[in-house]
Amino acid sequence: MGIQRHQDALQRRTSALLAATVKAGTNITANRKQWTRAQGPVMIWLYDGGSDFGSCAGDKQGWFKVNQMGPWGSNLNSENWGTAIVIKQLKWSSKIPSNVKSGNYLVYHELLAPHQANTPQFYAECAQLVVEGSGTAQPPLLFLKNIPGYASRKDPDIIVCAFG
Repeated sequence: MGIQRHQDALQRRTSALLAATVKAGTNITANRKQWTRAQGPVMIWLYDGGSDFGSCAGDKQGWFKVNQMGPWGSNLNSENWGTAIVIKQLKWSSKIPSNVKSGNYLVYHELLAPHQANTPQFYAECAQLVVEGSGTAQPPLLFLKNIPGYASRKDPDIIVCAFG
């Protein structure tokens, strides 16, 4: 399964020695050296890392989406997708919610490539953030997801083929 291929990387996502400190309400940017698919959504997720990154695996239902861009318009075989912006700029910026509670977070930057029918490919980058601010908000359980696991291989929103 496409998302399962990243399971090893997902389990190691807290192995970084560094964490970036950001203020709630400011933008973070994921840089890419290259990206080749103009058709596909971009999704940015956060996970409350608790008090210690070393003991946070991000393997529970706790991921919440803070930014996304899928297609706009009716032509799926166009460059009206989030990943088309990544191709042009080789980066993606998203805002940390201004009301999110302060603390340690994992950030998961995900690109989905739906260029083959029924075989979506997920490309992810992870980082550790220390969010500073005065917010206290936490998303309701309804919005907390598992990664992998938030989407099924049979989900019609995932298995769409951009090329017909």
